[in-house]
Amino acid sequence: MGIWQDMWRGRSTDFDSGSAASNAIEMTKRNHTVSLTKQGAAGGNLRINLSWRMRTSDIGGPQRGSLLRNPLRTFKPEMVQAHTQSMVNVDLDLGVMYELTDGTKGVVQPLGSFFGELNAPPYVKLSGDDRFGSGSGETAFVNLDHRDDIKRLLVFVYIYDKTPAFDRTHAIITLYPSNGPRIEIGLEERHPQARSCAVVMIECNKGEVTVRREVKFVYGFQAELDRLYGWGLQWGRGYKSKADR
Repeated sequence: MGIWQDMWRGRSTDFDSGSAASNAIEMTKRNHTVSLTKQGAAGGNLRINLSWRMRTSDIGGPQRGSLLRNPLRTFKPEMVQAHTQSMVNVDLDLGVMYELTDGTKGVVQPLGSFFGELNAPPYVKLSGDDRFGSGSGETAFVNLDHRDDIKRLLVFVYIYDKTPAFDRTHAIITLYPSNGPRIEIGLEERHPQARSCAVVMIECNKGEVTVRREVKFVYGFQAELDRLYGWGLQWGRGYKSKADR
């Protein structure tokens, strides 16, 4: 029992959810808030990554087979990494709505090529637009050395036009703080008609930087998320240029 006791004692008391093996905190409905300040990660660059996979049944039709011959198969859905356009036709985009302490509001997202700035307002920078769910996915960076200039950030995911819905993808948002374990938020809830999802809220209040799980699906796009969280931005229909595609 000594080994098991040491393992349990070694687990962080600051968080209710985590994995020593993977060095990750999984945010759930129950364990929905993490303080980056308490884990010494309130400065430096916070990396936010979006990645996704799809079921093989969504690539070339159903492949379930007989449940009588393989009764356990229903509990083991086959997965495949989405790499090329010939395999899948899905385009999840990562976005961040920001509100600074001086009242400035806006959005960082691939649509419209609003990629932001890291060392100047809004202190949020999107690395690019991943169209096919490659291994690297889409990544945004937040410069928390300017946390006193940031009031709140809403990290969200939306589906670009003419692509499958969320229930055909297995998306995950992973936050990589400058110190401590990474933070994972899975989008596993089934909302077939949803087009957007508010995933996580990052708030900076008197030097305290907190991350709160949201995972709220909506049937519209960014404007509906805006109304849900009271951002007050003006939205218009946007399209990706051929260069972005």
